[in-house]
Amino acid sequence: MSDNSPSRSRKTVIRRFLPDFIYGANDGLITTFAIVAGVAGAGLSNTVVLILGFASLLADGFSMATSDYLAERTPSDRESGSRRAPAMRHGLATFVGFVTPGIVPLVAYLVPVPDGYRFPLAAAMTLVTLFMVGAGRGLVANLPAWRAGLEMLLVGALAAGVAYGVGLLGSMLTNGEAML
Repeated sequence: MSDNSPSRSRKTVIRRFLPDFIYGANDGLITTFAIVAGVAGAGLSNTVVLILGFASLLADGFSMATSDYLAERTPSDRESGSRRAPAMRHGLATFVGFVTPGIVPLVAYLVPVPDGYRFPLAAAMTLVTLFMVGAGRGLVANLPAWRAGLEMLLVGALAAGVAYGVGLLGSMLTNGEAML
């Protein structure tokens, strides 16, 4: 006797698409915060943070989703017609996973917060979210949640540090002036 209950069906769907969501979330958080950190390191305006942040968030999310879609359709040419719908769902899970947590670093630039607190708030919110997504990754990868959370937190912090340093260096090399 098989159990086709709605809760079993939901668990199956979650297991199938959670890796795509977590992969997207990890990249969405890290790349968006890297943009924020690079712009902050360069000392550019909040407007630049928002424009570059949203452009990167949506373009990178779309790119990852379509890449996931194409990867899901690749395994067998003869199955391509039957793989289209599941592949689209994988792509959608990656896009939602990328954009939903990926917006976190930009929230500090959308809420009424004094300018001097925007970057530290974005950093704190991003680091907490990275840890939470990493802990979720631990559930999928059968790792201790704290370890997976710390791994993702460390990778994200390193990427942000690199981006901040590049922004700072770029600003120093151009004397804080945009080069055209």
